[in-house]
Amino acid sequence: MGKITVETCAIEGLKVITPTVFGDERGYFMETYNYNDYKEAGIDMEFVQDNQSASKKGVLRGLHFQINYPQDKLVRVVSGEVYDVAVDLRKGSKTYGQWFGVLLSAENKKQFFIPKNFAHGFLVLSDYAEFVYKCTDFYHPNDEGGLSWKDPDINVQWPIPEGMELTISEKDQNWGSFREYQEKNK
Repeated sequence: MGKITVETCAIEGLKVITPTVFGDERGYFMETYNYNDYKEAGIDMEFVQDNQSASKKGVLRGLHFQINYPQDKLVRVVSGEVYDVAVDLRKGSKTYGQWFGVLLSAENKKQFFIPKNFAHGFLVLSDYAEFVYKCTDFYHPNDEGGLSWKDPDINVQWPIPEGMELTISEKDQNWGSFREYQEKNK
């Protein structure tokens, strides 16, 4: 291995990956994904779709998941900075309902691996951010699920600076609570 550094997280299955960056007076080079390195790190899967979004400061997206077609995701930021969050929705997990967050930026070049059956969201902290991610299943628009970004039972500690105005889609403002999710998924 050696091309990537993998940090395990407080929630089993989540991983923060830092690639090796080769820099000189011209700029830098890094591999953003190499199947062999990720396989050696325990991330052995086929990614079938890449996505990219651009957002302005204060945009909060999430907390999203696919219900019947769950996706593993490998996410990173190519411009700007976001606070990225995953919530464990794996039944029987000792960390069920808990969240973990990590700062991803173009500067730190970190990636965040999020396995299937996690809700996912992020908050843009820079003036502008471009967010890219690989998925192991295709997006199914009729299979979307979500949790309220401000659910008190999950209690994500979003790093919202004083005076920051949030921009949240109507859909994301109307997702239900974790308790409602649990009732539906007994």
